[in-house]
Amino acid sequence: MTEELEKLYKDFEDTVRKNMPSASLENIRRAFDYAYKCHDGQKRKSGEPYITHPLAAAKIIAEMGIDEESVIAALLHDCIEDTGSTHEEIEKLFGKDVAEIVEGVTKLTRVTYTSKEEEQMENFRKMLLAMAKDIRVIIIKLADRLHNMRTLEYHTEQKQREKALETMEIYAPIAHRLGMQKFKWELEDRSIQFLDPIGYKAIAEGLKKKKEQNETFFDNVQTKITERLAENGIKCTVYGRIKHIYSIYRKMYSQNKTFDEVLDLYAFRVIVDDIADCYNVLGYIHDMYRPIPGHFKDYIGTPKPNMYQSLHTTVLGTEGIPFEVQIRTWEMHQTAEYGIAAHWKYKQGIKGTGDEEKFAWIRRLLETQQESDAQDFFKELKTDMFSDEVFVFTPQGDVINLPAGATPIDFAYNIHSAIGNRMTGAKVNGRIVPFTQILENGDIVEVITSNASRGPSRDWLKIVKSPEARNKIRQWFKKERREENIEHGKAMFEEELRRAGIPMQDVTNDENLPRILKRVAYPNLDDLFAAIGYGGASAQKSVNKIREELRTIEKAKKSDLETVLTQQQPKPAPKKEHPVHGIVVEGVDNCLVKFSRCCTPVPGDDIVGFITRGFGVSVHRRDCKNYIRSVSNPEEKDRWINVKWANTDSEKYTTAIHITAKERSGLVMDIAMVLNSANLKITSFNARDVGNGMSTATVVLGVRNSIELKSTMAKLNSIKGVTEVTRGQE
Repeated sequence: MTEELEKLYKDFEDTVRKNMPSASLENIRRAFDYAYKCHDGQKRKSGEPYITHPLAAAKIIAEMGIDEESVIAALLHDCIEDTGSTHEEIEKLFGKDVAEIVEGVTKLTRVTYTSKEEEQMENFRKMLLAMAKDIRVIIIKLADRLHNMRTLEYHTEQKQREKALETMEIYAPIAHRLGMQKFKWELEDRSIQFLDPIGYKAIAEGLKKKKEQNETFFDNVQTKITERLAENGIKCTVYGRIKHIYSIYRKMYSQNKTFDEVLDLYAFRVIVDDIADCYNVLGYIHDMYRPIPGHFKDYIGTPKPNMYQSLHTTVLGTEGIPFEVQIRTWEMHQTAEYGIAAHWKYKQGIKGTGDEEKFAWIRRLLETQQESDAQDFFKELKTDMFSDEVFVFTPQGDVINLPAGATPIDFAYNIHSAIGNRMTGAKVNGRIVPFTQILENGDIVEVITSNASRGPSRDWLKIVKSPEARNKIRQWFKKERREENIEHGKAMFEEELRRAGIPMQDVTNDENLPRILKRVAYPNLDDLFAAIGYGGASAQKSVNKIREELRTIEKAKKSDLETVLTQQQPKPAPKKEHPVHGIVVEGVDNCLVKFSRCCTPVPGDDIVGFITRGFGVSVHRRDCKNYIRSVSNPEEKDRWINVKWANTDSEKYTTAIHITAKERSGLVMDIAMVLNSANLKITSFNARDVGNGMSTATVVLGVRNSIELKSTMAKLNSIKGVTEVTRGQE
């Protein structure tokens, strides 16, 4: 082993000794030697020995002081996946629990997917299952991802963006939901560094310029608070910090501010010994500085679902600078930093501690995903993971936490599904309110029920905010109203078919139906209609899948016919194709060709031709609205003809890009610089303000193919303030 690696191990061992004095250093060393042997000869992208990665992950676990098994599992977490090591061998050497944790971490990376939505849903589903079984699996996976993000600069730019986006969409929300704020902040900051390097650099440089000013401000406030509390006999630790970069980034872009316009950059923490002192400190802080109305939150009396507890208040400093003060005990501080990991440290394990309710959200989310397709589940899960909470009360004084924007319907279903199903009205603070009433912190909510109630309304699915309530409403319709669901779902399905121009007989004929049912994953059409009726499936998505399957069937038939004809007839000499403007028209030679201005196709787009009256063939994209509308018209359906791109990259094709952005000075110059750096010919460029602080720009330009076009659109999308880049019309 190299001297450098020995030094890294000694540093890791010191961390274990400091945070886990009861851990067996002998067992941990044995696990390290085993992992070192397994990974011998493997290198990381940085060129370092691979063992440095599991060692770094194990050090992160040791810093949290969870338990010996977690540290050993972190050292071994890649052995099954990347080496010849087996579950049985690890169990024999290090015990069943360690082997189960390592196997759990390994399973989170062992799946092949057919779509991005399926991948995202499966990643979340596996993590929820792993959490339900042993929370340490996820803690190790987060440590693994954290170290990978710390060394992401050694990967390609494409890989950096993919990993950063996955981290922002999956791992940061998981860390947030587990209360692991220290992990969440670093994961977010390192992700935005690669997703928007220009924005990240601007904030980092802005903070660097203010470093001296910040230090003076921190010292002054910290000294004043410490001295005041000491005078009153309160033992405390006070320190200040700059809010993390992603928090500043999100505020700048959501509120359309520059870095210099973001004032509340500062936060102070006051850590005391007991809860009584927390409220005493709050009084002294409000006496020293003027509190800003509406900016006080008591998370001690009403903890967040992820166990976070603290008093938050925002005050105005003597220099006129606002800053936040968080007041908490040392145990609360550990929980705020490490969430469930700190909880594990205090309780020495989850089983038997009576804290099962803290993890009930995992069970609820697993139940929800059974009734959702990939896209809906992923959307609802991210909402549940990252949404702000609102705390309301039952008439008996029990605290109920709901997602921000929740209604009395969400409240009723949170109490019990039977309460929601029999709900006929609601009172908030003693007054009758509509079902659409948005609940606010501190509201006292009373649900009015009746045994004569006919059950929930379908409109409730559009009103409720929580995935749990939506799932329970769908379950009721699924169970109680099958015939009504079938009728309702069939009407929605047939309406979507009409929009898509697909005759119902194409779906129901004996040849196509078995393949269509397999594609939509239902045993028969009635089950599909019922699912659409109660909200468990989308009519639009189902019809899209059916359209794709019918195209596949049609292609297969055409291919079979061509095979038969080829076998029956002598093979004619191939006819030479003569492209016009880079387009080959099926069955027609040297035909007049023009490109439609409604969708401006370029090479790489899926295209189709329309036989015009007197002007040859007009070429459209297959996703063009005019094509989709016209192809279902019986009078025009037969005028559409197959066309294709010739194999040429020499020509440039005119197309249009529409840009929507937040209004700011220099926007047009930034767009022009991106287009100029891409060396594209610009035919026209129009920009204007459209009100509400927004601007639009339409650019008509020449490109060789769709790859060049997509690359240009991606660059435009990265410009500061740009909210959307789409293909438009000339």
